[in-house]
Amino acid sequence: MLLNTFSDDALAEAGCDEAGRGCYAGPVCAAAVILPRNFYHPLLNDSKLVTVANRNQLRSIIEQEAITWAVTMVSHEEIDCINILQATYLAMHKAIDGLSVKPDLLLIDGNCFKPYLGIAHHCIVKGDGKYAAIAAASILAKTHRDAYMQQLHQQFPQYNWQKNKGYGTAQHRAAIQQYGLCKYHRQSFAIAP
Repeated sequence: MLLNTFSDDALAEAGCDEAGRGCYAGPVCAAAVILPRNFYHPLLNDSKLVTVANRNQLRSIIEQEAITWAVTMVSHEEIDCINILQATYLAMHKAIDGLSVKPDLLLIDGNCFKPYLGIAHHCIVKGDGKYAAIAAASILAKTHRDAYMQQLHQQFPQYNWQKNKGYGTAQHRAAIQQYGLCKYHRQSFAIAP
């Protein structure tokens, strides 16, 4: 069962996570979420462990029941300019900026983070499987990015982004070999078919 709080104090804790960091194409997406302290849903977990249908159901529930939430994307062009790690930090910072309630503490999925001015943070490896707020952020980041990649699929169906979402699957690599890179591919990545 996921934990609702990191500390015993009545702090406003925002969970933060990203989606799309390892993709060949499209943006990196980040979400920040503050949940009510008693929030519980039996399906909530790390987005990678939740079915597509359940992720979409959870997205609606989280967006309705969260105290505040925000989702942001950093484009493939910016990833190419500042690198994927800095783009991930930027996306997370923008998501935190978008919260209507300022959190007292940030719970970050992973082992590193660029400090956000004025707010303490804790990095938690595999935090999306441990804390509800991080799991909620992982659901929002994943579902928003997946929906965006499905839109891009309409322009470039040959890469089958509606299925692979821009990740470097064998099918995606074969399409790159056949058609080359398009304008949404990350040029700074060492993409080889």
